Amino acid sequence: MKIKTQLRLGFGFLFLVVLAFGLLSLYYINRISTSARVILKDNYESLTFVRQMRHIVDTHALPLGIKQQEDFARQLEKEKHNITERGEAEAARQLSAAFGRLTDPAGTVSGRQLALSSIRTSLGTLDRLNMEGIVRKNNEAGEMARKARLYLAFAATIAFLILFTFIINFPSFVTAPLNQLIDGIRQISRKNYDQRLSFDTRDEFAEVARSFNVMAKRLKEWESSNVAKITSDKLRIEAIIEQMNDAIIGVNEKQEILFINNVAGELLNLDKEKSAGSDAYELMQKNDLLKNIVESEGKAPLFKIFANGKESYFQLDSHEINVHAYADAGDETLQVTSRPAGKVYTLKNITQFKELDEAKTNFIATVSHELKTPISSIKMSLKLLSDERVGTLNAEQRDLLENISEDSERLLKITSELLDLSQVETGNIQLSFAPVDPKQIARYAMDAVKLTAEQKEVRLELISRQNLPKVNADIEKTAWVLVNFLSNAIRYSAEKSKVLIHIQESGAYVQFSVRDTGKGIEEQYQKRLFERYFRVPADGKNASGTGLGLAISKDFIEAQHGEVYLRSELGAGSTFGFRLPKSNAQVNS
Repeated sequence: MKIKTQLRLGFGFLFLVVLAFGLLSLYYINRISTSARVILKDNYESLTFVRQMRHIVDTHALPLGIKQQEDFARQLEKEKHNITERGEAEAARQLSAAFGRLTDPAGTVSGRQLALSSIRTSLGTLDRLNMEGIVRKNNEAGEMARKARLYLAFAATIAFLILFTFIINFPSFVTAPLNQLIDGIRQISRKNYDQRLSFDTRDEFAEVARSFNVMAKRLKEWESSNVAKITSDKLRIEAIIEQMNDAIIGVNEKQEILFINNVAGELLNLDKEKSAGSDAYELMQKNDLLKNIVESEGKAPLFKIFANGKESYFQLDSHEINVHAYADAGDETLQVTSRPAGKVYTLKNITQFKELDEAKTNFIATVSHELKTPISSIKMSLKLLSDERVGTLNAEQRDLLENISEDSERLLKITSELLDLSQVETGNIQLSFAPVDPKQIARYAMDAVKLTAEQKEVRLELISRQNLPKVNADIEKTAWVLVNFLSNAIRYSAEKSKVLIHIQESGAYVQFSVRDTGKGIEEQYQKRLFERYFRVPADGKNASGTGLGLAISKDFIEAQHGEVYLRSELGAGSTFGFRLPKSNAQVNS
């Protein structure tokens, strides 16, 4: 039976109980009301008629007057029409006969006295009969009220028991299946897919139970197939991780070791089987390398570790693991979010690349150093050839000597940059810090490029206030950077233009900037401009250079605890600059 039908029957039965109780109450109330009405209407009216007739005969002398006779006759007639008690009709008839003898004009005085006595006797009989009727009917009404109370109390008790039973049993009729359903859903949410519901009914709850059981069965089948797939995938991933040459360490969100592959186990000197599931912080107390890896947070990504019988270099990469999660977003909706599930640390063996890089750096340093000697000899030979005491040269020979001289200067600059680069890459930058007047560095650099600027008719202008604080810097390396900026500015500026050198105080730093009036640098190239060997694609007019000058400049400035920057806009020129920390000493110039 459907729940709707059961509810209708249950509430219909309650309605019938309440209706029956109400009808029974109305029936007895009507009976009591009728009894009271009969007493008031019939007997009480008869007593009123008797009292009126007695009043007439008691207050008036015989013979009665016409008006008294009419009043008595009228009351007597009313009494005849209100006969309610046994014997009352006979008493009324006797009263009527006595009244006839009393009002008979031919009657004697003694006859009237006898009639009056008979009238009083009949009135007393009527009075007695109606009083007894009132008492009897009152007793009957009381008995009826008592029975009514008894029957109504019994009916109320039955109705109460029925309603109480309904109140006790009906909620459990609805809530018991719902509680089973809620418990089943909780078990499913805990992945207990063996949970089943069983209701011995044929209502909607039974249909819900069947649907729930089908869902649980399908979920169990899905989990069984999915678990097998996940297990297979897990084994495949573990095999891949084990075969990798990189050291891999997995840590969950509780800082517990998830896995360590063979390479990581050898490097950390840990048993991967015993370490899995261990607390990472406990292992870190006994293993400094693991501690440095977990606490690195990108601060020390390069590790030098003795492995494979030699010092090896490893690059550390760490990646956050995020998994999908579902959160209640209200309004019966779910919101897909992600939550952290741990980290994966990877130590990549870059020893081979480090060795190649060191070999490249040594090769560059060796070649650059070896080239400087023959280039210097070439320059000395060119100087001797250009001396007229050796001999006079024709115009064509002078042009060749100038070209050879320019190429020699270019080669010498390249070898110098390569030597500087080798110092930077090996970390062997030799710096000599001293408090230096910023304007002194600017003048040194301007003097170095003065001839080049004059050849292109570019005017150099220094903008600086007096009494600038000194900077703690290596004057030679700093001037080299400023010369590099000025050389680029002159190269890319138009003839008869102006290059501004601006020095100003900026917080705890002194800022140097070189601004040209060239065409500017496109935004897509600005981020890569300080990379090694990178050159902005040129139109062929300014294609010289190795792409090392700005990269070396950046390394020189950062080695002095400063920073370089670039601001450029197409059509508005470029500004290259750097900041150096101030020294405590002051200068007056």
